Amino acid sequence: MKYCLSQASVSKIQFQSIQKYPIIMRVSPALYKIVLFACLCFSSPITHANQVACFTTNMGQFCVELFETQTPITTANFISYINSDAYTNGIFHRSVPDFVIQGGGFKIIPGTTGESLTAVNSLPPIINEFKISNTRGTVAMAKVGGNPNSATSQWFVNLNDNSLNLDNQNGGFTVFGRVIFDGMTVFDAIEKLPIRNLGSGSFTDTPLKDYDDSSSVSFNNLVRINSVELIDTASIFSQEILSFAVDIGTGNALEVNLRLIQSSPSIVFELDLNNIVTLDNIPPNIATFSSANGQLHIPSAMINPSTVIRNVQMQLTNAESFQFTLVSYE
Repeated sequence: MKYCLSQASVSKIQFQSIQKYPIIMRVSPALYKIVLFACLCFSSPITHANQVACFTTNMGQFCVELFETQTPITTANFISYINSDAYTNGIFHRSVPDFVIQGGGFKIIPGTTGESLTAVNSLPPIINEFKISNTRGTVAMAKVGGNPNSATSQWFVNLNDNSLNLDNQNGGFTVFGRVIFDGMTVFDAIEKLPIRNLGSGSFTDTPLKDYDDSSSVSFNNLVRINSVELIDTASIFSQEILSFAVDIGTGNALEVNLRLIQSSPSIVFELDLNNIVTLDNIPPNIATFSSANGQLHIPSAMINPSTVIRNVQMQLTNAESFQFTLVSYE
């Protein structure tokens, strides 16, 4: 079966140990109600998830934040393929500059006579969950043309803002994650590789590594995924934004973003009021905010592909602009 799209940083700041920041104000019940009211008045289509998939490739490492809240079926499907090792030793078989880089359909397997390329064993197709726009850096499912509910194993990374195209055809292409930290540098590098037609079907636009026209194509020239790791985290700090779900103590849970606004002498974040989502249920591994003392506790925060810090404590230090100062972490 042919799959198609129907063609129509880590911040440089490093968290450092600091002395516990003194509580400079308490949050009154009235202020707390104002905060809650402001939160409930805003919504955003992209939310934080509790799992991150980190891929190690022969072009570098990249991580994908999974949108489990918005696209639970698609995310569960993607995780199933990861857990079955379907993407380990997989390849990116398609590269279309300024458009997408696609993989998830084929993998390299060893044999008695050497390596060979085979199709990934597909699970049953899933229901389309299009909700989030196909902007640069988002990760979406590929599917059969003319069939919105046909996605199985193949996925792609948007190299550009493809919303006008991919959001409006075949039921919309389901975005289920985004590349975080500096992972897009890997795809920008793949985009610059030479592209060759290795045969009809899925291999007409195959990117090749360390290749020139004077030699034949080998498995070493394919862009290859060496391993995939799933990481559980309560929050993600990427591109100077800390995103997480928080229990605000009234039976309500919110998805929020805190933007880094100061790195010295204290590390200070400010709540982004334009990107807040109310959740129907309180998920596990969630941050908590105390209205009594203005303290915010985040169980864990992933700050780069190899570092997760624990027990992040913040203090509300400016109630008017909703600013939080980092107190401690482990």
